[in-house]
Amino acid sequence: MHISKPLLAALLSLTSLCHATISTDTTILKTYLTTLTQTDKFRTEENVGQLNKTADFIKSVFRRYSDSVSTQEYQVNGRTYQNIICSFATDKAERIIIGAHYDVCGQQQGADDNASGVAGLLELARLLKGQKPNYRIDLVAFSLEEPPYFKTSFMGSYIHAKSLADSKTRVFGMISLEMIGYFKDEKHTQSYPVGFLSLIYGSRGDYITLVKKFGQGKFTRKFCRSYKSLHTIRTKTFAGPTALPGIDFSDHLNYWKFGFSAFMITDTSFYRNKNYHEPTDTPDTLDIKRMAKVIDGVFETLVSLP
Repeated sequence: MHISKPLLAALLSLTSLCHATISTDTTILKTYLTTLTQTDKFRTEENVGQLNKTADFIKSVFRRYSDSVSTQEYQVNGRTYQNIICSFATDKAERIIIGAHYDVCGQQQGADDNASGVAGLLELARLLKGQKPNYRIDLVAFSLEEPPYFKTSFMGSYIHAKSLADSKTRVFGMISLEMIGYFKDEKHTQSYPVGFLSLIYGSRGDYITLVKKFGQGKFTRKFCRSYKSLHTIRTKTFAGPTALPGIDFSDHLNYWKFGFSAFMITDTSFYRNKNYHEPTDTPDTLDIKRMAKVIDGVFETLVSLP
């Protein structure tokens, strides 16, 4: 059968449209990072007013994309802190939690730690609007991940994980977005908790890492396999014992405590980013294009999980 050139061009155009996928917008990401980091005061546990302003901003973005946005308030030393929850596909019985903390450690903007993770949550809300995943998706912005409350029952993620366990909520799994914006292509820009790991993973900080513990659980196994298969960004997985320094250095640790399958997506934090917990952790140090690819991988995996 002969197909004319105009018809062939039209068919190719239609095929292209059918295969087009929604993706992360780097301009929007930059706007989120600016709003989260350029604040009157730093987002510390002492500056509750600033944390509340940040929470209000997160809620305002979430409400653009979901009719199911709620606040989980809790008290610490007479002060009220908030987790902000944005839900999609609320008709599904089993859920996936994607979390990131919006507080910082000390007098710093905290662009990578962890405005990057929160910006990822906000962009995931836009991407998820109108989608039909096979699981309920809860995007949760946590307070109080940083010291002095790290690894205590006052962490926002502990409060949230405990509430799920207490209510016997069906949770398929949890992902912590913890520092997802810092990448380096040069040699010797990546370090490890154990030196020999450089022989396996290399010395360049040019990849995102899926960090999990031994005995990870079904969700972590399935998600990591699917994420890597997409090839949206150079990705490496790391599994180890919980005693290994850094493997539990984020909000996913509290979901482990309650028996949920959970893992962390990270640029490896202080093993790569020397701006960690320093005033130099600013938006201009981040690789927005690769950060966007990290988020694309999360979104595409979420909507394709059977």
